[in-house]
Order: sequence, then C-alpha cells, then structure tokens
Amino acid sequence: MRSPPVMGPMPPPSLPLRHYRNAVFDNARWAAFRPRAGDVVVVAPPKCGTTWTAKLCAMLLHDSPALPRPLSRMAPWLDLTAAPLDGLIAELDAAPGPRLIKTHTPGDGLPWYPQVRYVFCGRDPRDAFLSMLDHVRNSRDVARSGVPQGARLDPNAIFPRWATEGAFPWMYDGAPFQSVVWFTESWWAWRDLANVHYTHYRDLSIDLDGELRTLAAFLGREVDEARWPAFLAGGSFAEMKAAADAHAPGAHRGNWIRNADFFREGRLDAWRDALNAENQALYEALNGARLEPALKAWMERGRTAG
Repeated sequence: MRSPPVMGPMPPPSLPLRHYRNAVFDNARWAAFRPRAGDVVVVAPPKCGTTWTAKLCAMLLHDSPALPRPLSRMAPWLDLTAAPLDGLIAELDAAPGPRLIKTHTPGDGLPWYPQVRYVFCGRDPRDAFLSMLDHVRNSRDVARSGVPQGARLDPNAIFPRWATEGAFPWMYDGAPFQSVVWFTESWWAWRDLANVHYTHYRDLSIDLDGELRTLAAFLGREVDEARWPAFLAGGSFAEMKAAADAHAPGAHRGNWIRNADFFREGRLDAWRDALNAENQALYEALNGARLEPALKAWMERGRTAG
C-alpha cells in the first residue's frame, strides 16, 4: 500500500500501480474508459454496500427514484470480465450526462481522474465477511467464488484464513474471497480530497435521510422536498430487496439462486453472535496492530465512531 500523504492529501497516480485480475474481474479494462466531467465511480469492497450506494447515486443523477433500466445497466461494473468490453464502452460513450460506474478495485489499482467523483462505501469487515458467505451460498457459480463445490461454509472455520491470508499476494486479508480491511485502508489516504466522498453501510442503515442528503450535496444535486419521501423510499434496503430482479447485479444473467437473497438481511453486528470468542479476539489483535485507530473505528462504526 502507498504511504499516506505527509503534507495534506495528495491524489493517487493517474495510472494503476497494480494489476488486479482473477476469474471475475480485471482492472486493466479501465484503460478503455474515457472519463467525462461529472462522472461518478462507486467504490467498495465486495458486500460493503456497493449496490445500495449505486442505487442512491443513480436516483440522484437521474432525478428520479424510478430508474429507467435495471441498476446493473445504470451502474455497470467496468472490471467485470463477463461483460464484453467493447459493448460496455460503446454503451457508456453513448450515454448522455454523467455516467455511473461501479468497481471493486482497491486504491492502488484504479486510474485517477480529477474530473470524476468517487463515492466510497465501507462496512464493518466482520459483517461483510458473513454477507460474503451468504453471497456464495446464493451463487449459481460457486467455483468462481474461490470456494470448492460442496464446501461447508462454517464462518468460524473460514474466518482465520480470511483474516490472515491475502486475496492477492500483497494483501493481508480476504482469501478465499476478497479483501475488506486492506481494501479500505488503500482508500483511507484520499479521504480529504474534494472529489472523494465516504459513506458507510451502518450510516445508510440508521440514517438514510442524512446520508442521502449529504450524498446529494456532494454530487451537486437538488431534490424538491415534496419529492424527498419518494427518494427515501426508493433508496431503502427494503425497496431494493422487494425489487431484486431490477437491483441485484447479474440478475439478468441468472447469477443467483434467488435474486432477493442478494439483499438477504442487511446485517448490522451479526458477527457478535456468528463468530466465536477466538475469532473475535483474532480480529482485534490483527486489526488493532494493522490500522490507525481512526480508520479502525470508522471501518467498524462509520460516522457514529465520532
């Protein structure tokens, strides 16, 4: 990971430093992207609120809680190798106004465009881990998840590896899925840049009104107060789950056993009951040493960390 800035926030380099490629995604595909002023890139580790954040951004950018197309078309995952690159770029180039793109690429692998706004969503890593297990159970293509077919997804059996082994050789967590802690740390240095906005799964869960207003201000969007309740309803976790066929990424490709289970529970602090005392202590020992206290507190509690 790059060192944090010493004399105020410094932007990341304009070119990726690292190549992130596995069976699902390849960040080299960003080389084909032609940015426009006002474009929005939603960034998050997997299972940390990417889809939720993308829905909120899409509503604000299109000034409507009712989207004209499925969310995965409104906010394509550019790195996803299952989507033919030429067609995806052609669709983005033809789209009017600011475009919305999502990514699961860490901070040292994503091109930096000063004219683009970046929205990062974080989540308690322990809840994200449990949601990843739900994700794998619901996937029709378990092999691509890195978990052997028929494997028993016991959280307490898998957690020690996930917490101590990198999803890529230079990471310190995430295997056999993807990193959450290292990934979030890779973006922490850029939190004071004017074109980067941070939100958190916990804050979206307990104060959607406040988070949506803050996001609207960051994106330079105004919503008439008379229409605000419709935006809040459209951006709720319950609405995304109820309309999962339109919101679950990859639903049109038949990726999930049940589309609604992509939004299974919206876990908050489920790790307290799911992880045993040994794994809770392991998490604290590892991340207490790895992370600066402010980052660890935000990662776990969002704005409520103070």
